[in-house]
Formats: sequence, C-alpha cells, structure tokens
Amino acid sequence: MSTNIPTDTPDTSAPDTSASAATQLPANKLYRHISNDQLPFANTSEIEAFQGVLGQDRAVNAIQFGVAMERPGYNIFVMGEAGTGRSSYVQGYLKSEAKRQSTPDVWCYVNNFKNPREPKSLALAPQQASEFKDHISTLIDQLLATFPAALEHPAYQQKKSAIDYIFNRKYDKSIETVEREAHKRGVALYRDASTISFTPMRDGKALDETEFAQLTEEERDTFHDDIGDLEQMLSEQLSELPQWKRESSDALRLLNQETIKEAIAPLLTPIRESFAEQPDLIHYLDEMEEHLPRLVLEELVDDKLLELREEYVKRSSMEESLMPNFATRHAADSGAPVVYEPHPSYGNLFGRIEYASDQGALVTNFQRICPGALHKANGGYLILDAEKVLSEPWVWDALKRSLQSGQLKLDSPYSEMGLINTTSLLPERIPLQVKLVLIGSRQIYYLLQEYDEDFKRLFRAVVDFDSDLPLNDDNLLGFSRLIKSRLDEQGHADLTRDAVIRMIQFSARLAEQQDVLSARIGEQFDLLAEADFIRQLAGDTFIERLHLDRAIAAKQERTGRVYDKLFEQMMDGTVLLETSGKAIGKINGLTVMALGDTSFGSPARITTTVYPGSKGVVDIEREVSLGQAIHSKGVMILSGFLGNRYAQKFPLAISAHIAMEQSYGYIDGDSASLGELVCLISALIHEPVDQSFAITGSVNQYGEVQAIGGVNEKIEGFFRLCKARGLTGKQGVIIPASNANNLLLKQEVIDAVNDGEFAVHAVSHVDQAIELLLNREAGQASPDGDFPEGSVNGDIIKRLEEISKMGEKKSD
Repeated sequence: MSTNIPTDTPDTSAPDTSASAATQLPANKLYRHISNDQLPFANTSEIEAFQGVLGQDRAVNAIQFGVAMERPGYNIFVMGEAGTGRSSYVQGYLKSEAKRQSTPDVWCYVNNFKNPREPKSLALAPQQASEFKDHISTLIDQLLATFPAALEHPAYQQKKSAIDYIFNRKYDKSIETVEREAHKRGVALYRDASTISFTPMRDGKALDETEFAQLTEEERDTFHDDIGDLEQMLSEQLSELPQWKRESSDALRLLNQETIKEAIAPLLTPIRESFAEQPDLIHYLDEMEEHLPRLVLEELVDDKLLELREEYVKRSSMEESLMPNFATRHAADSGAPVVYEPHPSYGNLFGRIEYASDQGALVTNFQRICPGALHKANGGYLILDAEKVLSEPWVWDALKRSLQSGQLKLDSPYSEMGLINTTSLLPERIPLQVKLVLIGSRQIYYLLQEYDEDFKRLFRAVVDFDSDLPLNDDNLLGFSRLIKSRLDEQGHADLTRDAVIRMIQFSARLAEQQDVLSARIGEQFDLLAEADFIRQLAGDTFIERLHLDRAIAAKQERTGRVYDKLFEQMMDGTVLLETSGKAIGKINGLTVMALGDTSFGSPARITTTVYPGSKGVVDIEREVSLGQAIHSKGVMILSGFLGNRYAQKFPLAISAHIAMEQSYGYIDGDSASLGELVCLISALIHEPVDQSFAITGSVNQYGEVQAIGGVNEKIEGFFRLCKARGLTGKQGVIIPASNANNLLLKQEVIDAVNDGEFAVHAVSHVDQAIELLLNREAGQASPDGDFPEGSVNGDIIKRLEEISKMGEKKSD
C-alpha cells in the first residue's frame, strides 16, 4: 500500500528508498468485524444458556484432577486474573462434585468431667447427631423432673434419718454424761440449737444473778470451780464431734450418690442402647454417669435456695454441663461440605473461645467454643482467597501446620504470645481431612513457589485460568450463550444480534487484541446490567447496541473527570501541544494513564536538545527520579542505536537531553523511545518534525520498532484533541506494525479514517517513522556503512562527525 505523507505542499512523489515504507491502515483494519452469518440468531432468546466455563479447558482438566486426587499434598491453587469467573466456577464445580461424595461425620465438643479445661471431641454420623442431642435434652428434662423429688422418697428419708440418728445419739450421749455430773454438783445444764451453758442451782432451782450474788464468796468460788470442771469435761466428751460429723456427712453423701445413681441408671440406658456401636460415646456416657451424682447434688439438691431458683436457671446450668457443642452440622446424604470463607482471620478459620464476665473475672467453658471454617469444611472443601490469607497475622503458618499434621487445633495465638493472660481452654484436637482451595493471582503463586518450601509440598494441583480465549466461530457462539446464561440468571432482557456483536467487540477491546475474547467476564457482565438499566429507562424490549454504547459512554463520563481536566488544559494552552505545523526537537508522544478501573490516552510533548560534549544521551526524567527503570532503559538504548549505526568510524561525542515536558508524575515504560529517537535526530540535524503526527512505539538498538500497550487509548486521546481543534486531513498517529492486531478503536475514529480526515500509520523500523515525520528520505546504508548524501541518515553521520572533530580540536 502506498504511503500518504502529509506535507505543507502537495507532493505526489514517494520517497526514493529501497526500504519498505510505512503502512497506512484502512478503516476496516481498525476494529474486529463480525458478520451476521457467524451468529445464527436474531436475538439471544433463540439460543440456549451456557453451562460451565467458556474456553478454559486447561483449567477444567486441572481442577478435575485436583479434586479426584485424594493423596495428601494435592490441595488446589487456582490462579488467574480477577473477573475471569474463576471463583464462581470453582465453587459451582466443587458443589456439584461434593453432592456425589459421602457426608462426613459431625464433630462436637463435650465436657471433660475430669478436667473441664480440656474438653473432649466426639464424632457422630450425621443422622446420629440430632438424635444424640435429643437424648441429652430428654435426659436433662428427666433429671429436672426426678430431682430433688427422688430424695423425698420414704425409703431415702428412712435411711437419711438413720444416719442422723446415729450422729444425734452420739452427741446426746456425750451431753447426758456431762449433765449427770452437773446434777451431782448442783449445776444445771442448758442447751439450745447452737450453744450449751451451765447455771448454779440451789434446791432444784436455777439461781439468777441477784441470787448468785447473795451467796457467800466460798460458795461462789465452789460454783465457779465446778462449772470450769464441767466445761472441761464437756470439751473432752465432744472432742470427737468433728469426726462424727464427717462420718455422718460421708454416710449421707454416699447415700445421696447411691440414690442418685439408682435413679440415673435407667435414664442413661436408652442412650447406651442407641449408641451401642460407638465406643467413644459409650466411654463418654460412663464418665457422665460417674459425674452426674455430684452435678445433681450441686445444681438440683444441695442449693439452700433451691426453691427460689427459676426452672430455666436450673435447666441452663444442666445444659451448660451436659449438652454437646456441635462444631459441624451436616444433613444426612448432603454430601461433602463446600465452605467459602470471605474473611479468613485466625478466629474465623480455626474457631475461637468466647468469655463471659463473672464478678469482674473472665470465665469460659466448652459451650463457648465457636467453630471456624475449618470445622465446617472438615471432610470436604475449603475455599479461601490467597491474598487475604497471607495478609492475616498467624494464619498462613497455622494453616500449613494443620494441613501437614492432619489435625485441627483450636487455640489462641494471643495467649501464646502473652497478649492475653486469662486461663483458656485446651480442646481436644479433631482429625482434619479437608482439601484446601486457594484462589489468587499468578504473582502470589510464583512468590510462594519461590520462597515457601511447604507450599510446594502442599499445593501440587494448579488450576490456571487463561485471561483470554481465541475469537473463533465456536467461541463466538459459546460467548453468546454465556451472555444468555447471565441474562437468565439476573433477569435481564435479551440482546439483539447487533448488541451481541457489540459485546464481542467490547470483550476484544478488553483483551486488546482483534482475534481474542477477554476472559474477564465480570466487567462484561457489569456492562450488561448497566445496558439493561438504560433499556428499562427507554422502555425497549431488547438490549440493543445503542444501549451498550450509552452504558460505555456513561461509565467514561463518570470516571473521566481527570481526563477532562487535562483535556481542557490542552485546549486552553496550559499544556503545550501542537497538532499542526513543524518544529525542531519537538514531537508529540502518546501516553496512557490508569486511574482506578479506568484508563485514558493523553498526548505529551517530548523535547530534545543536542550539543557537543561527552555526556551522551541524558534522561532528564531519570535525573530527577521521575523516570522509572523501563523508561530509563528505553532512553539508554538510544545511545546504543546511535553508536552502532552512525559512529562506527569516529567516536560518538554528543550531549543530548530528553524530557517529557509538563510531566510531574512518575513515567514508566519504553513506549516513548521511538518518538524520543526521532526527536533526538530532529534536534541533531536541525530538521523540523511535523506536529500533525503523534507517535508511540518502543525501539531496540537496531532501530526495529517493537509493540507497546494501550495503543487504542493512545490513538483515541490524540484524535480527541485533533477533532476538538479541527481535523485537517493531515493528522494521524504512528504506531508499531506489531500493534495492528490490537486495534479496536471507537467508531468516531474509524469514521474519520474512512473519510480521510485522520490516519493511522504502522511502522516496523525507525526509518519509516523518520520519513513520515521529517518528510524526507531516510536513506539506506551501503555495504560499507555509508548513507546517501542528502538523506536523513547521511546528514546524521555528517553532523556527528563534525561534533566529534570539534572534540578532537579542543583536546589538541
């Protein structure tokens, strides 16, 4: 194709060069054309919804392998870009597979009657869990109904009276002995409920204080001596009273225990019969039976204010000791559990122990154990976001320990670090059998592979979701059906065929390639929702191309404040940019800026100054720490190109400074290196650059032009400025030829190209860009490395040689 080179005066002749010329791309090469024949339907109501994930065969095969592989260490890492449907597909697939798998046991924590600080764990079949809970609830009801009524039975009262009689008889016998001796000495013994006292007596009558004072001193002393002897005698007689009380209490306690045991035994029999084949549970029931008499005495019998306690208080106390605390719950035949934990903190994963305040002290028990996601997913699948897991303290190491040991330990990392001094529980560990599914980016996966040896052993199954898929006829139809499934799921209206074509073009634009569809399906589904909203406002039946275009434009309007402000500055001259005329050492570069979830192209002026010296090519952006590594690399490559191509016969002795004008932020990427090179050549040979063009592209040390990113946004950014100032027919952009397949431009740009008002040129070598921008023949090197006189390259060598000789004269 012939090259259209804009000039100030018409010129019908092409540059005389044997090198290939730049290619001016026609309008039909600036977008992806989809014919109606490729979509055999009028609207999406005529096609079936798509089930599964589109174009991810590698990922599907990998997750099938990971789920089927039951050996330890085959946990699954799902990687890929966010928005590709990886999370929803993985959850859907795991749920469908889990339904066909056996339902795991239900785990519960129960009281350790011998050491309440170390609750025990029990495993029950799903159908047994509710049965066991009902049995314990019934047992508590029976205990409340049985006690203290069982201790009011005549047989019990008779035995209790016999124990009391033995104690009272010993006590009375001792008192009687002292009382007889007191009568002999004329002293009366008085006793009430709690005390025993002695009083002098005369003629069978006790003396009051007045009468006692009327006695002679000798008589009073005699009475005092007798009373002292009697008190000593009483003390000797009652010296064994504590022993009698202990014997009586032990006998009463034994009687209570035997009575309670006899009453409890038949209550536990139905539970034992129901779970006869569960040895661990039977052992627990044996410990419960051994403990129950003491519990009943404490909670239902020995309370002095028993009649004042509400029924619910007594029941709550019994439930706190006897009811199992279920860490997991599974319905029978429900299959393996699939759990997604959106906030994988330590407590949410491993469970936590809660505390209650009791008179200023923090107390807890096994009923306050709260299960975590690992409890709920035990026997099935646990899905976590890798980035969230790694950002939570202590979680990653604890998670690896649990997977490696196959045990679920519930503890508090804060206690281990000494941050909490409250006495806590140490629940018995639960066997852990879970397949962990981590979802994260490729960067996280490769970082863990590099720096975590445990990760390699634990995550041997990798599911890699592609970020795009080929745009072929099969995938076109599949993509249409995928849209249909989303419409049905969300209740949106159907799309017309033309609207589906617009969705395909939007998807290809996201992928930045004409023959590829983007797998970032989330953003495309968002567009569907916004377009359906616009359709509803318009009262239309189907979602049409117009609704999609309006939705795209509306989003750009919402997110384009910064872009609009920058554009205003270009228009009012605050930001210096020219779209016509010529200038030496100045060129319009193309940049792309990303802000949040939006990006836009913005032209930027590049300037270059050249003078004799030995500093070489200096990147001003780098010197002031605004140029990032890749940008600085691109500038340094220019020195390599100049030296290799033009300074083979003399030293390269120049000083050149390159700057991105009116740029006050960080600059990265080498997409400006082609424009910087042409600008450098312009300043070197004092040849003006056509300002009607803007240029982007990376160049290597041999002058070959390499692909860059954001080409669509860059072209549209310069086009907007040209359109606002008035299209002249000479304006255009220069891009790498290797980016031609990435072009998916807006319709207004395509129309302008089609009308000859704007042009897109593709170049593969710097010489092609030179000829377009300087409107001169670049010149092709002869076998001995010389360029034709009067060509741009010839002038470059001539100028560089002059500068080199200047340096030699100064040295002399």
